[in-house]
Amino acid sequence: MYWTLELASYLEDAPWPATKDELIDFAMRTGAPLEVVENLQQIEDEGEQYESIEEIWPDYPTKEDFFFNEDEY
Repeated sequence: MYWTLELASYLEDAPWPATKDELIDFAMRTGAPLEVVENLQQIEDEGEQYESIEEIWPDYPTKEDFFFNEDEY
């Protein structure tokens, strides 16, 4: 399983919180690349709900990871 920013971006608008099956369904309905669906299928599932992409991919960059001043824009 591997994630990239591009692949993870397909899940940004997912209906969080969501289960693994709901995320797979969302990815297929929105036309996400096959790699996104494959990555989701590889998650060890215990029926739990995920609150955000960070629970699936802990290295997902957040706004704090970017060095720009939002006040300037």
